[in-house]
Amino acid sequence: MHDIRAIRDNPAAFDAALGLRNMAPVSPEILSLDADRRARIASAEAAQAEQNRASKEAGAAKGRGDDAEFERLRALVTAKKDETARLQAEAAALDAKLRELLLAVPNLPLESVPAGQDEADNVEIRRWGEPREFGFAPREHFEIEAVRPGMDFETAAKLAGSRFVVLKGGVARIQRALAQFMLDLHSLEHGLEETWTPVLVLSEMMEGTGQLPKFGEDSYQTREGWWLIPTAEVTLTNTVNGELVDHASLPRRMVAHSQCFRSEAGSAGRDTAGMLRQHQFEKVEMVSITDAESGVAEHARMTRCAETVLERLGLPYRTIVLCGGDMGFGARITHDLEVWLPGQGRYREISSVSYCGDFQARRMNARYRPAGGGKPEFVHTLNGSGLAVGRALIAVLENGQQEDGSVILPEALHPYLGGRTRLDVDGVLR
Repeated sequence: MHDIRAIRDNPAAFDAALGLRNMAPVSPEILSLDADRRARIASAEAAQAEQNRASKEAGAAKGRGDDAEFERLRALVTAKKDETARLQAEAAALDAKLRELLLAVPNLPLESVPAGQDEADNVEIRRWGEPREFGFAPREHFEIEAVRPGMDFETAAKLAGSRFVVLKGGVARIQRALAQFMLDLHSLEHGLEETWTPVLVLSEMMEGTGQLPKFGEDSYQTREGWWLIPTAEVTLTNTVNGELVDHASLPRRMVAHSQCFRSEAGSAGRDTAGMLRQHQFEKVEMVSITDAESGVAEHARMTRCAETVLERLGLPYRTIVLCGGDMGFGARITHDLEVWLPGQGRYREISSVSYCGDFQARRMNARYRPAGGGKPEFVHTLNGSGLAVGRALIAVLENGQQEDGSVILPEALHPYLGGRTRLDVDGVLR
């Protein structure tokens, strides 16, 4: 959420920053609503002052026996009391409307974010690894002979409908191994604290990280009011919701492996084959909570953490910075990592690493007191996939596929597979 004072001080700069997202100016509507709200507050304060003055004068009139003046002043007190209540109610209603409006405005991109309309305007920063040369036509993950016994879409459709999968045998174990490998790498080498959190959260938590109120249709809500998390970003970030944290405890770096749930409301007809886009999936999520000065450097660090996963797995990838028109609602800058999928013959997103500044912290009212003292400041938050486990599974299977239908597995996973190194054509780990 945005600081209304910053919008008042420089509305042109605010609208110019949103222009990087290809948005029309919104400050006139915000400032008009804010002016109406402040006018009601000022009028309520004036009416309250008149009420207090008339009440005091009524007491004096009563004391000197001036009954007529007392009655006049008493009526004025009642009228001003009613006027104050009405103005306060109007101000509260306008305040709620202003908050609702501010909650729907996305974060301001950093100046370094490239301008652009959509993913075609994203800018590649670097790439790692060379796509493998195949002596045969590489297949998509669900077409590989070794994978078919362990990736069951028909049973999943019977159980839950489309965009679900049942994993079995060797394929299921490879997915589990990937998650364990990622957790160990981030916790033991990258210094992130392994964390386990609920997958059901309150509405306030979804609002805190920006999924509500604008994107409710993208997530699932239970009849009891809980929301199924779309990513552990929601729970990890909200661990500081409403808190004044000790500056010495920053940065807080966390990592969690969780089930994630998304309705994919805006993706009808996209990636329907295989398990690239599912309603239920697994992610290893990284979240950092920092002070105001450290966020940009932490973003670079978190990007490297995600890149390292792909490098250890030997998967070619590229890192891109998203243009303003393609960036997520809560981000100030986002790096996407795209892994090479030979079955599709192109790079596909496997991680997004975003720096959010104090945007989420304002929604959560999460602050820290500077080390040198002074007024509390909002923390800065970052989040990133480290990685999407299902997509990592797809990449491992497609990049390791052999002409006979078996799959050679990355060396980094061998210890997590009991020393097994490949998935044979029958779907058995060997």
